[in-house]
This record gives sequence, structure tokens and C-alpha cells, in this order.
Amino acid sequence: MKVIMQWTYGAAKKPSATFTSDWVDAKQALIIAMDLEKSGRLKHIEFQDEIGTVWTRKELTKLLEETAAEPQDATVYFDGGFQKENGLSGIGVVIYYTQGKKEMRLRSNRLFHELQSNNEAESAALMEAVNMLEELGVHHQKCTIKGDSQVVINQLKGEWPCFDDVIGKWFDRIEDKLNKLGIKPEYEHIPRKENHEADKLATLALKGESISSRLAL
Repeated sequence: MKVIMQWTYGAAKKPSATFTSDWVDAKQALIIAMDLEKSGRLKHIEFQDEIGTVWTRKELTKLLEETAAEPQDATVYFDGGFQKENGLSGIGVVIYYTQGKKEMRLRSNRLFHELQSNNEAESAALMEAVNMLEELGVHHQKCTIKGDSQVVINQLKGEWPCFDDVIGKWFDRIEDKLNKLGIKPEYEHIPRKENHEADKLATLALKGESISSRLAL
């Protein structure tokens, strides 16, 4: 979790000034705040997280204590494949995250029979990823989401229009769930070679091989 610090600094009976930091790890921000307080010239300080919530030092300290065991810094990779000849779709999802002091990886794939296009398979893969984030307990934080479909990623970012009603409904469900969880997505288009894990999982799903695993790295 990262925050922006904003504080007012000044000596007694002298002009004060307000300062704003760059993004700082929340734990480091609290250490800096303690150091500023020792100077005796810190008048006010607050912390804004990546989804725009503003915290006092006491509130941020409590938040970090309460969420110490929860997943943080999640990065999602998703991919979907569609076979027009038989109407089958395979999806793959890989989520990297930290939990406590451990780096973790979660992988999953699924086979679908009812999807109609490759873009719908991509959308179903992302919906699956968001559901997995919910099951992990990821909430009220920024999450990086990476996929190799330029069309889907740019539509999710709002840079390209979506004229397909079916895909639009998938996007609505994805957005609703992210909002419910308080997750701020940062979508990133990546080359297929950088999405090889999710791509392989989707391919295995099409071959009838089901994967579900969690691994400490």
C-alpha cells in the first residue's frame, strides 16, 4: 500500500507551510511522520491512499495493523481463447500478491461452452480474476491488471468504444464488482510473450486440463 503524505510544518509564532510528498510505502510514511513529529514543528499531517481515501496517522496505523495478514500489491494476468469450430473457450488467470512477508502466486483456469467470441472469452477471464481477488480478500487498494488483448484493455481503459452489447454487459459486471470491493484497477496492455502463463492456462483448459494452485515463491 502506498500513500501521499501532506503535512503542515512551522515553528511557533512563525509562518507555516504545507508540503506534499511523492508516493511512499505506507509503513515508511508512518516512520517519516514520527521523525517529523520529533522536530516539534509538525502542526498537521494526513495520508491519502491510492483509491483517494484520506487517513489520519492514528487511522493509518490501525489500518496497517488490521490488514497485515491480508493480500497486498496484487498483479493480475488474464487471457482467454475461443475455438470457433467447436464453440469452446478456455480462460487462464494468474495473480501475484504479497501476504505478510511472503510472495504468493495463484493460478486457475476454466473451460466454457457458452461464449461466442475471443473477446468474450477475454472478458470472462477478467471476471474470473476479479472473483478470485474477492475470494483472496483483496479490497480497497490499487490493483494492476495485465492482458494481451489490445481491444479489451483499451475498451476497459475507456480509450476505445465498445459497441458490443454482450461485451458491454461483461464490463458492467466487472466494474460493479471492482467498485464493490473498492479496488482501483490499473489496466496495462502487454505483449503475448509476457502473458505466457495465463495463455498456457487457457490453452490447457481447452485441452480439458483443469488447474488450480497456490504457491509461495
